[in-house]
Amino acid sequence: MITADEIKQKAVRKYRPFLRAVVQGEPFFPLEIRFRKAKAGDEYLALREWVGALLAGSKAERGFGYEVMLAEKKSRRYGRQSLPAHIIINKEDDFLRLIGKKREFGEWKTAVSHTIATFPQLQNWLAQHPHRVLPHLPIWDDLLLVCAYFVAHPRPDLYMRELPVPVHSKFIEEHQAILRHLLDELLPPDAILADESHFERRFGLRYDEPQIRLRLLDESLRGELGWPTADISITLSACAGLMGINGRILLIVENKMTFLTLPPLQNGIAIWGKGFQVNLLREVGWLADCDMLYWGDLDAQGFAILSQLRGYWPQTRSFLMDAATLEKYGDFVVTGTPSPVMELGHLDEGETAVYRQLAARNWRLEQERISQADVMAVLGLQGA
Repeated sequence: MITADEIKQKAVRKYRPFLRAVVQGEPFFPLEIRFRKAKAGDEYLALREWVGALLAGSKAERGFGYEVMLAEKKSRRYGRQSLPAHIIINKEDDFLRLIGKKREFGEWKTAVSHTIATFPQLQNWLAQHPHRVLPHLPIWDDLLLVCAYFVAHPRPDLYMRELPVPVHSKFIEEHQAILRHLLDELLPPDAILADESHFERRFGLRYDEPQIRLRLLDESLRGELGWPTADISITLSACAGLMGINGRILLIVENKMTFLTLPPLQNGIAIWGKGFQVNLLREVGWLADCDMLYWGDLDAQGFAILSQLRGYWPQTRSFLMDAATLEKYGDFVVTGTPSPVMELGHLDEGETAVYRQLAARNWRLEQERISQADVMAVLGLQGA
């Protein structure tokens, strides 16, 4: 058996499929609400009370909502009884009034119609995700204005607040999630950095860029490259635009003090990777022509960073991240940060073996524990 409140709850759960059907132009009514049928042999008083309450909440009494179709049942104990056989919602208006969505639906339908008229290519997205419009109904027209600007000016290279769109200055910042869904559908592939989650980088906007810190390990490069100092911090885009770096030896290290104390290396330049911020370096195209070395902590995260970096730049080699180093400095191993990932996609056989050992035992050997003499010895071999 079912109550009037339960009928409403079931109808509410049909709201999203209803919206989808509207976008697709598919029929949705009559909508049958399924329920456990009563039996004629059930307790008579309970049945009579249930049927009375069900009918009191029906369209016949309220003027809208569900309709109850009765069928006659016969029992030895109570004789013939008329019991609910089907509960039907026949019309859109009955459905919307029952679930209290008539006004919202009207606003949603207007928004969807405007969207399809402006961007017909969004019809399929609207059919798949009709509910995503609902929380943004009061600002939907403004969202479409922003989308129209991006369609006309893909990757505009402006700050959000510089965009000449008649919305308030923080509008795009506050509504990035829904704008991302819309722009992903509207913009051509070459206008989107598909593997970038950062909104501004994904859609070609300016932003407060992270700083990349570089250090010349070869003093002679300072004059050759025209750098004002051997240790500089510049924006990511400025770093990507550096000239004359091709063919150098690039050392990327995880820890700041390790970066500052790297010994001199002919033709060498160091970058402070700041852990997982190495993902920013995928935008630095000249790295493709460099001899790249990575040195991180001997722990699960250090090897994850190495794998990530090598995914961008396959020529990357690791140093001081091997079994011999782990064994030599075993007295300095401490408990690390657990990692649920046991396999990484861009490690060689030796690195994979060390990584599995570290991840399984949750070990960490910080790179600061490695002696300067060993660093110099390894770099001497690498720089030869």
